[in-house]
Amino acid sequence: MTTNRSGPSAHPIDPTWSVNQLIAHLPESMQLLNAYGVDTCCGGELPLQRAAREANVELELLLELLQSVAEEAR
Repeated sequence: MTTNRSGPSAHPIDPTWSVNQLIAHLPESMQLLNAYGVDTCCGGELPLQRAAREANVELELLLELLQSVAEEAR
């Protein structure tokens, strides 16, 4: 069994990844990002932390929701 090296409560999704990197890593995230107004087109090169800020979404909330999507996709 492998464990997350950052600990069980840490997010495996890195907020410094670009939106495009996240979508490439986790295509299932696109629907969530769009639902929260995160730009997945022209803003796809932005880091998640900046994209969340520009969409007026709290980064921690977005990361928690993305983690749930990642867990469901497993």
